Amino acid sequence: MGIINNINKAFDHRVRLGIMSVLMVNEHADFKALKELLDVTDGNLASHAKALEQAGYISVQKQFIGKKPNTKYVVTTTGKTAFKKHLDALEKLINRNQ
Repeated sequence: MGIINNINKAFDHRVRLGIMSVLMVNEHADFKALKELLDVTDGNLASHAKALEQAGYISVQKQFIGKKPNTKYVVTTTGKTAFKKHLDALEKLINRNQ
């Protein structure tokens, strides 16, 4: 099995890569913070977050703070494992070609 087989297609897009990177180093992030950090539209963030949620890599927690809706994202154990594996594969690929 080649090194590139461990590169996870779910993390191919820069927005998904960004979401996962933020969540790997933070306990959680809300929609507004991710939107600002990644400089994306509401729809773009929502669709990529949904794809990561459907893959089981993040969980979504919706609540109200006062009367305002708040959506919070948390990386799952499965997501942490998959993302680390993805980063390891990229690192091996880069180091192999130096």
